[in-house]
Amino acid sequence: MSAGVSESVELRNYVSRHPPRRRQKAEDVLHSSSVMPDIPFLPFSILLGVLGILCVGFTVYWSHHWLDGFAWDGSAQMFNWHPVLMVTGMLVLYGAAALVYRVPLSWQGSKLPWKLVHASLTLTASIIVVLGLVAVFEYHNVQGIPNMYSLHSWVGLLAVLLFFCQWLMGFSSFLLPWAPIWFRALYKPIHVFFGSAILSLVVAACISGIIEKLFFRLSKSATPYSMLPTEAVFGNVLGMLILVFALLVLWALARPAWKRPDVNSEDTQEPLLHGAR
Repeated sequence: MSAGVSESVELRNYVSRHPPRRRQKAEDVLHSSSVMPDIPFLPFSILLGVLGILCVGFTVYWSHHWLDGFAWDGSAQMFNWHPVLMVTGMLVLYGAAALVYRVPLSWQGSKLPWKLVHASLTLTASIIVVLGLVAVFEYHNVQGIPNMYSLHSWVGLLAVLLFFCQWLMGFSSFLLPWAPIWFRALYKPIHVFFGSAILSLVVAACISGIIEKLFFRLSKSATPYSMLPTEAVFGNVLGMLILVFALLVLWALARPAWKRPDVNSEDTQEPLLHGAR
């Protein structure tokens, strides 16, 4: 009996020390501290645009300042187009295309204009990528250098092949009228997944390409890569810019607050191009 009275007293004392309003306030504080702050999309997109411009600008400067500029004649200067075009197409434009549906303006009204923007950006990126591949293969063939022997070339080719498969599947599934509704609904999450996977492969290809080029150039130099000459520092910074750009794109794609609401699943109920199936 005395134990029961003691427990009752302790319970009343606890309740008096922790009133419901104070406990609720504490729970609210804990909940608010665990929620990430809301970041506006516009400042984020400006930051991402600046990073993208820096990635392309650093690549152009490296090719012009240390690698003797550009040409289209099978020389080493023709190769210099390869990193510039691949960073521009496979990284920056592709990253921008992936974020089209995260733009708040795209959340209302028809999805048609945004599908066209997404498809146009990826199509432009694909054309630039083809030119980048022509530059490196033509250089190798003219100079008698073997093709497709390095890990960089394997990862890069895998990223390019998946990129074109992704574009063709997206065009066939979401832009043409013959794909059934159930197939578009089934394929959409697969399309989203491979979008992020391809961007990850692009980063791996870019960074391995930078390292490969620096080793080739500096291995016989008086100041080798291990001594971090200015060119090596510049190349490393370029690699970090590419990595940060891609990570921010992937983070934006993963944020639930920036995903377009699928109101009535409009994108899976009808294709972009209407017509009889």
